[in-house]
Amino acid sequence: MAEYSTLARPYAKAAFEAAVQLKQLDAWSAQLSLLAAITREASVVTLINNPALSSEEKPQVLKDLMGSDLTDSVSSLIDVLAENNRLSLFSEISHQFEALKAEYEKNADVRVTSAYALTDDQQAKLAAKLSDKLGLTVKLSVEIDPNLIGGVVIRSGDLVIDGSVRGKLAKLAEAMNS
Repeated sequence: MAEYSTLARPYAKAAFEAAVQLKQLDAWSAQLSLLAAITREASVVTLINNPALSSEEKPQVLKDLMGSDLTDSVSSLIDVLAENNRLSLFSEISHQFEALKAEYEKNADVRVTSAYALTDDQQAKLAAKLSDKLGLTVKLSVEIDPNLIGGVVIRSGDLVIDGSVRGKLAKLAEAMNS
């Protein structure tokens, strides 16, 4: 949802900047991921949306659920989000934080959908080519979709490279119908 994305962006950026400054990227990443999982639970959603709980009680619930893993800086973020009635944004904040972290660390998660299983050698060559093209360290995840007929579809963030037979046939059909 675009609204959640827009609302979460300044918090994600601030969290990322704090994590870089404190040299705690991995700790922040883990804590935000855990908070995202916690705030997706139905019982927690009900609790943080309960108007009977004060803006002081709601963050305490999350802090108690986090236990000893919670750092002071992430605890402060929970307080700020509670004050602004934004505790439901943790999932989107975590997602945007991870994107900023990957960009900072020059990493890219690339999803490859193939019509057939790729050998380890093919995966290594594809990862090397994509690393050169993107200028990033590439981590491949491969899934198989026989509906592609042949070829692959590569996705990394907003970049989509459709080298599938199905995609080429669709482009040909579109050109013929124009």
